[in-house]
Amino acid sequence: MPVTQPETAQTEKVAHRNEKVGHVTSTKMQKTIVVAVEMRRAHPKYKRVIKTTKKFYAHDETNTAHVGDIVRIRETRPLSKLKRWNLEEIVRRSALGQIEDAAALAAK
Repeated sequence: MPVTQPETAQTEKVAHRNEKVGHVTSTKMQKTIVVAVEMRRAHPKYKRVIKTTKKFYAHDETNTAHVGDIVRIRETRPLSKLKRWNLEEIVRRSALGQIEDAAALAAK
């Protein structure tokens, strides 16, 4: 008799997608954030570590991220011309975002 895996293992088949961690640099668009991810790599010839920053446009359905927050984004299908990432979670809130939230609540 062939050995079969439990059904839970078959149903939990999730494709591995790239994840990146960076800080939010802009929230001026509706349901979209701009995340700057800093990457470090050795120079091919001189072997010195070089920092490079790349911007990614990510989908934020509930507009919860604020400028300065550290967030984790996950690769997804193309959502628009530039958006290919989705906001997975907010790793750490910035102090500036908390002040803005308090000011918004006070204004209501």
